[in-house]
Amino acid sequence: MDLTEQIAKAKTFRALHERPRPFLMPNPWDEGSARLLESLGFEALATTSLGLANMLGRTGVTREETIENTRRLCAATTLPVNADLENCFADEPRAAAQTIRLACEVGAVGGSIEDATGDKAAPIYPFNLAVERVQAAVELVRTLPVSFVLTARAENFLHGRPDLDDTIKRLQAFEKAGADVLYAPGRFDLAQIRTICSAVTKPVNVVVGFLNPSLTIEQLGEAGVRRISIGGGLERVARQAFLDAAREMRAGRFGFVARMAQIPELHAAFNGEKLA
Repeated sequence: MDLTEQIAKAKTFRALHERPRPFLMPNPWDEGSARLLESLGFEALATTSLGLANMLGRTGVTREETIENTRRLCAATTLPVNADLENCFADEPRAAAQTIRLACEVGAVGGSIEDATGDKAAPIYPFNLAVERVQAAVELVRTLPVSFVLTARAENFLHGRPDLDDTIKRLQAFEKAGADVLYAPGRFDLAQIRTICSAVTKPVNVVVGFLNPSLTIEQLGEAGVRRISIGGGLERVARQAFLDAAREMRAGRFGFVARMAQIPELHAAFNGEKLA
């Protein structure tokens, strides 16, 4: 990607976080889904490690696969792309930070670092190490040629540790370390979301796949949220539609053909046209 273009995307992406109303950042998993989302008028996109793993028919992905998927999505769209980098595929802080450099090199203008270890016996990094990892990521980001937006994630609620106080303590420490966006995925109600947002001053991302689906963008904005993503949600919706149609076909029925995406609409999106 041309550096001038990437710098402009980074500036646009950072500005989205400064608006009073939260912006929507859906998660494509391949070039086609990225182009469809752009055609629908979204302003930024994010990769999804779960969506990528599902696409590959596996339960996890490597750093190399993650960076290659990021490269392909950045090349497929004119929108800013934020990279889901899991725990940056390393425990040691400086080694983890190098994953952020790789994501930037392939076109991403934002990316995340988690405090989840990937080890079921000890799923969350100790507090001090988690903070050191964010500090190393911040130091690396400051050397990049673009204004890269760093998101720090506190993963307690996804790994059997529903401790809101510790989660907020971690987010506050990540903010102090220099993270640009804070993110604690999990099953929160609106009051808990409001508590998280009020405990920090940096923009907060929520992933709606874990939330009450009746919540609206207005309610989340009033609670203090500034960015809304879906993680692997859209890919899972597509996967469920595939399974439903395949089961119907296996049973000898073909009603699903009435629900197929229309080829002219797909071609229009892939050719850069806006869809209604």
